[in-house]
Amino acid sequence: MGEAAEKAGRADPPRVVAGFPVSVSDDPAASKERAARTFAMYDTLPSYKSMLDKEGYGGPGDIAIVGDEDTVAEAVLGMAGRGATDFLASVFGSREDKARTRALLARLVTQAS
Repeated sequence: MGEAAEKAGRADPPRVVAGFPVSVSDDPAASKERAARTFAMYDTLPSYKSMLDKEGYGGPGDIAIVGDEDTVAEAVLGMAGRGATDFLASVFGSREDKARTRALLARLVTQAS
């Protein structure tokens, strides 16, 4: 995309936002099931369903970023290497999982600044 924007004479490269369900959790399997339920509406929206199908995912639970702090941090930070300029986390899970997730994301933002 950056090359195409440059060839088109655009001064600034495009921003690419990667958005995913995210949960720091001690039970990744249960978190993926929860993501499938929480974000089930995305399976009914043609644009999202098409994207999931095109990439070979069965549904929102399959793309959820879940696990302990190290696992989630690695996945989130890896988005830049895949071309994302911005990351949008849809935090989900239990109250404790959400608190852990927000704390991790705050640390990652602070480290990136």
